[in-house]
Amino acid sequence: MKTIDDLQVAGKRVFVRADLNVPLDGTTITDDGRIRAVQPTIAKLAQAGAKVVVASHLGRPKGAPDPAFSLAPAAERLGELLGRPVAFATDTVGESAKATVAGLGDGEVAVLENLRFNAGETSKDDAERGAFADQLAALADLYVGDGFGAVHRKHASVYDLPARLPHAAGELIAAEVTVLKKLTEDVKRPYAVVLGGAKVSDKLGVIDHLLEKADRILIGGGMAYTFLKAQGHEVGISLLQEDQIPAVQEYMKRADERGVEFVLPVDVLVSAEFPDLKTKAPANPTVVAADAIPADQEGLDIGPKTRELYAEKLKDAATVFWNGPMGVFEHPDYANGTKAVAKGLLDSDAFTVVGGGDSAAAVRLLGFDENAFGHISTGGGASLEYLEGKTLPGLAALED
Repeated sequence: MKTIDDLQVAGKRVFVRADLNVPLDGTTITDDGRIRAVQPTIAKLAQAGAKVVVASHLGRPKGAPDPAFSLAPAAERLGELLGRPVAFATDTVGESAKATVAGLGDGEVAVLENLRFNAGETSKDDAERGAFADQLAALADLYVGDGFGAVHRKHASVYDLPARLPHAAGELIAAEVTVLKKLTEDVKRPYAVVLGGAKVSDKLGVIDHLLEKADRILIGGGMAYTFLKAQGHEVGISLLQEDQIPAVQEYMKRADERGVEFVLPVDVLVSAEFPDLKTKAPANPTVVAADAIPADQEGLDIGPKTRELYAEKLKDAATVFWNGPMGVFEHPDYANGTKAVAKGLLDSDAFTVVGGGDSAAAVRLLGFDENAFGHISTGGGASLEYLEGKTLPGLAALED
């Protein structure tokens, strides 16, 4: 896989497929981590004299313009981080995009409007996707893939466009792939994996693959209650995927046979009501044993004994991969489980990888120093699919 150091970019229009899919509160960015992650690649290209054309998706518009999903706030923030003006095209391949790109001087940067405002970006029809890729290709001389959070998508700007232009990986994608190889090839042991988040179905593929590689797997978040139910415990009104219980039971059996330690919560914080995440009003949860959740209560975080247990299980690890919060971390009464895992990573001497998505957001929201972790991925879904052993379309497209 070539990198941007292999390209001659001076005076060339360089299309950078970034991931500027940041969370917004109206037009206010609440977490700019993904913009900061791609900024070094954009800055390097601009400093080398490229005319940099940045493109990304944001959210899930329905293939047509929607002001709620405009990339204008992201373009403004990118300009602040670069310390230079960033032009903004109000469409993707229309007159504004053409004029904006044509107006770029060497070393200047522009951002196109949300790629998903065009139905061709996400179309499952190869011809429709290809036609949109042709229009994008007309705006550039070279292609740089640096939107790791989208490389698991077979989308026009991710998969089809690189085939139409000389291409290379940006610095972010190169770094992400290097890190993920450390989790799949010649792993330093003990290798501990912490999985949380809402749905166990989202993690079954990676659990299946990691049973061949990990030494211990710690489970938290909403998905933990399907595991507890699979052991025959009452989980009350907690999040539960009953149809996944047979698969969970099979994985626990396989783990036992292979000597992989499956670690489940021993206590949880419960409440009869889901907390108010806007007002952050006190929730006053109750701590109960994991096998004694009341029928009218919902588990919303791991308890204090589990926090101690998980910290202990991480202490001697040489490699740790973490994807998914342990509870409703957005509310202070249910953030301590996620905090304990983050601190457990930092207190270990392990090479630590935070697998994007809510885990990365939690690290920032809860005030941890991002630089203290070995790596914080920008792509939760992409990281998981890579660890499942899947071929990621956006990475395959960058291979020569």
